[in-house]
Amino acid sequence: MTGKAKPKKHTAKEIQAKVDAATTNRGGGKAGLLDRTGLEKGGHAKWECPHCKTTAPDVKSMQIHHDARHPKIPFEEEKLVNRHASLVPESSKPRPGVRGSLKK
Repeated sequence: MTGKAKPKKHTAKEIQAKVDAATTNRGGGKAGLLDRTGLEKGGHAKWECPHCKTTAPDVKSMQIHHDARHPKIPFEEEKLVNRHASLVPESSKPRPGVRGSLKK
C-alpha cells in the first residue's frame, strides 16, 4: 500500500508494454493507409472487386462483399483481380506489419 505522497513506480512489464506499443507497426496513419490500400508495399488487400474496385484480403471476404453489394450479379471467383500478382513490391521498403520502427 502506498502513502499519500509516495508516487507509484512503473513496473518493468508496464515499461516494456509502452516500448512495444511505440515500436510495433499497428497499421494506422498515412503509412497504414498505403498498406491497407495495397498501392505501395503490396498491402493486405489482395483481391479487388471487378465491379466497384473495393479491395478485400481474401476470397471469402470478397464473396461476402459481393453478396451484400452486388446481389443481382452472380459471384465468379475467376473474375476477381489479384492485386499482388500485378504489383511487384520493392525490397527496400518495409513489409506490412513488420515489428519495430524505422527511427530508434
